[in-house]
Amino acid sequence: MSGTVSAGAGEDAVEGKVEGAVGSAVDGSGKGLPEGERERERLARAALTRVIEPGDETGGRWLRECGAVELMRRLTSLEFDEAAAALTGVTGKRLGGYRMRAAAADPARDLAAVAAVGGRFVCPGDEEWPGQLDDLGDGRPVGLWVRGRPHLRMWALRSVAVVGARACTSYGAHMAASLGTGLAERGWVVVSGAAFGVDGAAHRGALAAGGATVAVLACGVDVVYPRGHAELIGRIAEQGLVIGELPPGSHPTQSRFVLRNRVIAALTRGTVVVEAEYRSGSLVTARGAQRLGRFTMGVPGPATSGLSAGVHELLRGEGVLVTDAAEVVELIGDIGDLAPARRGPVLPRDLLDPVAALVLESLPARGSVDAHRVARGAGTTPDDALGKLYELHSLGFVERHGDGWQLTPGSPHRAHVRRGGA
Repeated sequence: MSGTVSAGAGEDAVEGKVEGAVGSAVDGSGKGLPEGERERERLARAALTRVIEPGDETGGRWLRECGAVELMRRLTSLEFDEAAAALTGVTGKRLGGYRMRAAAADPARDLAAVAAVGGRFVCPGDEEWPGQLDDLGDGRPVGLWVRGRPHLRMWALRSVAVVGARACTSYGAHMAASLGTGLAERGWVVVSGAAFGVDGAAHRGALAAGGATVAVLACGVDVVYPRGHAELIGRIAEQGLVIGELPPGSHPTQSRFVLRNRVIAALTRGTVVVEAEYRSGSLVTARGAQRLGRFTMGVPGPATSGLSAGVHELLRGEGVLVTDAAEVVELIGDIGDLAPARRGPVLPRDLLDPVAALVLESLPARGSVDAHRVARGAGTTPDDALGKLYELHSLGFVERHGDGWQLTPGSPHRAHVRRGGA
């Protein structure tokens, strides 16, 4: 099961009514708990998504040390007792802020709101929880609010992030869409942030191919942001997944956008950056991926483009240059997922043997010469030169005029012969 909880089950979790510590939940995962205690743990985590901001490692440490139920009990106790005082690492003023948020949390309302848009709440210990998010340590999400039918953990196992500039160029949009389509056609899940520019193009590319895509939001999954992507986010929710750390109704802030990027980096096998300035949230995602040991890739742009400057800086470091989906899959995929060999076109003269190629190069661009002069230029005997000239004649490279030989006029091979022969 995905871990969906009915709204009515959360009534006793409000304002400190989630009481008592849950023994085996002290590690914060909730694994191995009896069903009743597991539900209490889930409700407490749903409430804590309104208390602990994304990426708050102090709150994450409390959660790991106490478990969700006990942490909510301490934060919602009517009196500031010894247990509440044991929540260290913050000032008294800041702890008061946590307590105010905890007192106002209403997990029943939030669960009902996400259920109304066809969503659910997934938290650590659930079968659907993506284990790679645990690499974030105390900064991992308290839980994830999810819209969409697919199984989050299974999709995350074979996923890649495509991120980049909001104000991208037509080149950036084209490359992002091509990557989205190519990755989807190869069975990979495209993860991005549903923003304007590169994010939107990557999502649309995956959707156009009938593939899988996940939007990681910096707001509630029932909030459309940006508003101009209402249709896109709706399509992603129908065909893929829309996920976020913040409870329903929450609106984005600048800091939440930045912290959202750590989830994108941790959730996927690798991150591809398409167009990014030096100061770009996309580079935050890439650096986060590097810290977590994930692959980081960049799509190069013009050296004169400020929108590609950040990508080029990434490529000067540990980033890997990629130009299409095949190269991305070669890096992050399984053994044998190789990109096709890259080479220029094969010209007719490339198929000549070395002596014939030397004879051909010995002919002048204009006029004709006899076989002895060709032999001298090619460094071979007159008989060998004559034999190669007849061979080149049969292939259409040269023609004979009396005792002389010259390049065939108007032949496409003529443009590829070195000018100014012997």
